[in-house]
Amino acid sequence: MTARKPSQPLAQSGAPERAPSTASSATLADHFETLFSQDPDPWGYRTRWYERRKRAQLLASLPSERYANAFEPACANGELSAELAARCDRLLCTDVSAAAVAHARDRLAALTHVAVQNTSIPAAWPDGRFDLIVLSEIGYYLDDRALRDTIERAAASLTDGGTLIASHWRHPEGDYLRSGDEVHRLMATAFQEHFAWSRLLRHEEEDFLVEVWSPDCRSVARREGLRP
Repeated sequence: MTARKPSQPLAQSGAPERAPSTASSATLADHFETLFSQDPDPWGYRTRWYERRKRAQLLASLPSERYANAFEPACANGELSAELAARCDRLLCTDVSAAAVAHARDRLAALTHVAVQNTSIPAAWPDGRFDLIVLSEIGYYLDDRALRDTIERAAASLTDGGTLIASHWRHPEGDYLRSGDEVHRLMATAFQEHFAWSRLLRHEEEDFLVEVWSPDCRSVARREGLRP
């Protein structure tokens, strides 16, 4: 079962929008350019068990074994991308930092079905439809308008049976505009109330959240014919 996507844009909340801040736009690119120029792995994606375990949880949460066309914005140095690539026929990865893109291209060089581009969302959202969109550790860097536009663009470009998976850290950081919990609350409001999508999974721990959304409300067992 699928739900039609409404044509109207998401309504703004009654609260005033946060203005674009030092963590957005060109300044956001500068911020991450500095991080990745100083350290190819600033958050320990390659070295920390926490990060490896979180990736395993994210990958295990995907309801389909394989995806035809996937999009991962904010790919950083490509560690998650490398594992997503094993589940995708095509994977487009983007990042606002040119240094991060260089690291990701090195990491993914042997994977010819993966493309890595130096662009930002939501302004440079790619054309086409995707059956997997991964929004991992990005929502808290976007000001109100950018996050709303990202949600709208994701909804417009996801296929009817596709998967959107979101994962965010739950603790405050100095460069965040909002908490990970707030990111997921805003997504839930939009996906459930405006787009009539179903939340197929919510994995909640003290440190991070993973949620899976889809226009297709069927569970994995129903998709595989194990139950009506």
